[in-house]
Amino acid sequence: MTGGDENRDSELVREWFDAIGAVVMGRMMYDTGEEFWGDNPTFRTPVFVLTNRPRPTLVKEGATTFTFVTDGVHSAPEQAKAAAGDGNVDIGGGASTVRQYLAAGLVDELQLHVVPALLGDGLRLFEGPGAGPRGLRQLRVVETPSATHLKYRFEK
Repeated sequence: MTGGDENRDSELVREWFDAIGAVVMGRMMYDTGEEFWGDNPTFRTPVFVLTNRPRPTLVKEGATTFTFVTDGVHSAPEQAKAAAGDGNVDIGGGASTVRQYLAAGLVDELQLHVVPALLGDGLRLFEGPGAGPRGLRQLRVVETPSATHLKYRFEK
């Protein structure tokens, strides 16, 4: 895509985006983004939507496919791993979906991009079952004028 500024923030986001081989997201995130993403979404990879409402696989332009997974929290990342090849599986959100994967112990690395903007209401990422203490090893902290980029690995 064109536009935007070339800076350390864009380098970090590009590094993350280029490593993605498949995406897992929740149905709410899909429903919220479906119209906005249009016929040519920026994912450019297979996307697996965790849901309890079945729907046929949706093929979009640019190698994006949306597969709706109804057989549980473990099935979506298994399918995504098979589709990702050498790429990473990204859990794209929303917060409820990320919390489910954290609680199930299915997250290897966690990247947070903290932007100083007040958005109002939302879901807390670290709340509810599975949000207790877990061993994290800090891999990177990068501060820029626009954001703080945090990267952690969960200890096994």
